[in-house]
Amino acid sequence: MVRRAPREDSRQDAPGVSAPKTTAAGNAAVSSIAEEVVGKLGVKRSALTLLSLNQKKGFDCPGCAWPDPDHRHTFEFCENGVKAVAEEATPRRVDVEFFAEHPVSELAERTDYWLGQQGRLTEPMLLEAGGTHYRPVSWSEAFSVIAEELAAMSSPHEAVFYTSGRTSNEAAFAYQLFARKLGTNNLPDCSNMCHESSGAALSETIGIGKGSVLLDDLYQSDLIVICGQNPGTNHPRMLSALERAKREGARIVSVNPLPEAGLQEFLNPQRPGSYIGKGTELADRFLQLRLGGDQALFAALGSLLLAAEDKVPGAVLDRPFLDEHTTGFAAYAEHVRSLDRDEVLRATGVPWSQIEELAEEFISAKSAVVCWAMGITQHRDAVATIREFVNVLLLQGNIGRPGAGVCPVRGHSNVQGDRTMGIWEKMPDQWLDRLGAEFDFQPPREHGLDTVDTIRAMRDGKIRVFMGMGGNFVRATPDSDLTESALRSCALTVQVSTKLNRSHTVTGRRALILPTLGRTEKDTTGGQEQVVSVEDSMGVVHGSRGKLRPASSQLRSEVGIVCGLAERVLGSDDVDWCAMAGDYAVIRDHIEAVVPGFTDYNARVAVPGGFVLPHGPRDSRTFSTPDGKAHLTVNVLRPLEIPEGRLLLQTIRSHDQFNTTIYGLDDRYRGISNGRRVVFVNPGDLHDLGIADASYVDLVSEWRDGDRRAERFRVVSYPTAKGCAAAYFPETNVLVPLDSVAETSNTPTSKAIVVRLEPVP
Repeated sequence: MVRRAPREDSRQDAPGVSAPKTTAAGNAAVSSIAEEVVGKLGVKRSALTLLSLNQKKGFDCPGCAWPDPDHRHTFEFCENGVKAVAEEATPRRVDVEFFAEHPVSELAERTDYWLGQQGRLTEPMLLEAGGTHYRPVSWSEAFSVIAEELAAMSSPHEAVFYTSGRTSNEAAFAYQLFARKLGTNNLPDCSNMCHESSGAALSETIGIGKGSVLLDDLYQSDLIVICGQNPGTNHPRMLSALERAKREGARIVSVNPLPEAGLQEFLNPQRPGSYIGKGTELADRFLQLRLGGDQALFAALGSLLLAAEDKVPGAVLDRPFLDEHTTGFAAYAEHVRSLDRDEVLRATGVPWSQIEELAEEFISAKSAVVCWAMGITQHRDAVATIREFVNVLLLQGNIGRPGAGVCPVRGHSNVQGDRTMGIWEKMPDQWLDRLGAEFDFQPPREHGLDTVDTIRAMRDGKIRVFMGMGGNFVRATPDSDLTESALRSCALTVQVSTKLNRSHTVTGRRALILPTLGRTEKDTTGGQEQVVSVEDSMGVVHGSRGKLRPASSQLRSEVGIVCGLAERVLGSDDVDWCAMAGDYAVIRDHIEAVVPGFTDYNARVAVPGGFVLPHGPRDSRTFSTPDGKAHLTVNVLRPLEIPEGRLLLQTIRSHDQFNTTIYGLDDRYRGISNGRRVVFVNPGDLHDLGIADASYVDLVSEWRDGDRRAERFRVVSYPTAKGCAAAYFPETNVLVPLDSVAETSNTPTSKAIVVRLEPVP
């Protein structure tokens, strides 16, 4: 079976290629920001938005979830944050005339970039069964269509309620309440595809699925190890935090298959004098691991720490901490002492001397932080890998003290908050007990569907209604052809969106587009100006207040959409949906009663800067595991075997991209211009495969159910790790088999795809 990705515009078939950069930000970032604000927003609109972006009385960036410092710069934003704001605050509109002009079949042939550039959606649109064009409908009619399809279900489990990480705490809480009042836990979200592996590993080992560090911990740390992460593109403001940590004396180590400009040299745009000449060299050490080699690396580090402790007892391990707060040490120690060095070297692809040098960094450091992102979480053994991170930190007591801990860096603003609010198909019974007590009902207890299982259920004809609260489900998910076919089997697909995307062109028999307010816009739902709240990647909850006039008078807030729909579907039940829609403080009172850590929620979120949620391991070295201890674990090393003549491909973002949103066709740091269909391959691999740089190939992934093909990619000779390759998503999501997932977390293995390169004319 061969599955093919849709072809892109022909102008992207011949991208420009130049040498990759070794510095990030600086003049080029400032120029890019200027181009965005002047060219797309104008001076007045830019000032109204950017001077409020990430400020204490402003609005939270609709991009990444990196936390805001207490003392904020006037320009507390990055290049990609500006692009995100410009996309949302654009004066362009996708209105009735647009949909009348463009049939859905034509829109389906357009690129992601073209769709996103058309502008903001302005009113509810319905695609009738057998229809060719979306047509405008009232909100009342839109809700009636959804209510009709939900009423036709034989079981509430025939509905799925997907959530993007952009959704506010208030909207997320109302959304999960609606789904559970309807009778289902089918609440998949984007976490299923990114940091689900982190949550699974951390919940098992330290009792909470969140990171344990705050920004101050980075500034106080002796050693920061960054694994499988490219902060220069994906979390640019993290570079400023790393620069400060460096000034305070931290050593920084980058562990990644690709050298990334942001961790090589940072020219801080917030300090103009810093990029006249040489910037800050952030990474003191770079270990260029093969894809998936992190588990073997950290197992080896553990063995070396134990060996050093054997030589000088009491000098390396934190024995009092291990004895008082952990379990599993003996089994773990026995396991890592028996590691096969040759197997470690094959898995990592780095010399043993480099592993020993990194072990010395840990031994010398009084505190250490391990950071990671999707370069870690999207592997078959992602959960085992993160457990190894925790093992190494626990050995030296590096959880629960200043300057130390685990730091999974979340990708999307409020993706962590959505989970805190109950957007999860497997919420624990205690949480559901509190929800039921607050609203006087019995929440469903049967676990629902995550993202991968949702696609399987749609494929098998088990889902009647799919509703997406934000995001671009079609382009965020794996196995693109299968996913699209699965969505088309639904009776109704509903997308709550700010802008046009491919998910609006891949529909059920009927489809609705419900346009919503963006983070930048004033929300006057209920006749008063509302405030929403979000949780950043480090567990800080704070308010967000938009500043711009809404793009259309017909837009509704996400809270307004959810509560209006719930009122229409559920009628007069025990929830006052109108009161919640009219005053978000009512929702926050309910959250306070249900969600731990939100005491005095309304009062605390009104304080500029917000508040920090409790975290047992960080705050008091208490661990909410069954035995009250942090767990060292034994993780069997199983390196992937790559057949001869094949490469291991990872999907990556370009610098002109945030998740599935394509801002432009350039990747400045990697030297790519005017195109995205490129594949980065080690020059030694190109020689061995007999493939020329600048030639064109089809990427063909190999899986037990057949091949998947992404056509015509320009080969770029690039200094990636030997045996590894990289290409941009979502163009290469077609190559990720639906059933290739991380064990335990069920996360698609988008960083570990076995491919062959087939030359094309």
